[in-house]
Amino acid sequence: MSRKIEYSNKILKILAEKPAISLESIKDTEDPKITYALTRSIKNLIESGCIEILKSDNKDYLKLTKKGKNKLNSIRLEGGSALVSTNWDGLWRIIIIDIPEERKNEREALRYLLKKANFTCIKNTVWISPLPYEHLFTNIKKDLKLGTELIIIVTDKIDEETKLAFLESIKKY
Repeated sequence: MSRKIEYSNKILKILAEKPAISLESIKDTEDPKITYALTRSIKNLIESGCIEILKSDNKDYLKLTKKGKNKLNSIRLEGGSALVSTNWDGLWRIIIIDIPEERKNEREALRYLLKKANFTCIKNTVWISPLPYEHLFTNIKKDLKLGTELIIIVTDKIDEETKLAFLESIKKY
């Protein structure tokens, strides 16, 4: 992983912990090379819409945007810290999404995350997986304020036809 991406990922993770953080505190280092890399990473994150600057009288603050939260969730799914048990615990995770057309970007981002988390689409809006990612999607639901537009079901029973459809769909990969 390149240093630029590494710094960007660290900045996103830091910003996820608080509503806003002063620009000064993120750049707080003695090393001019690191200061330069941080400055470039912040500039790129702002340009890509992942973070925004909030200006006050004394300081500038950085804040994570919805796009930044989606990017952070994607990073967590790809990273080693996102590894989940591959031993099936006997529970199925079913996610039903119903996001309106005017929020198409959020819907597409959510579908991308579902695919990254190895969910399989069994109907247009119904996704299923045996992997325990329900906590991640519960957080995404809260972050994006999806309320009833995203339903998460964890169950030990599904009908045989659905189970077979899921197994057939994963054989393709």
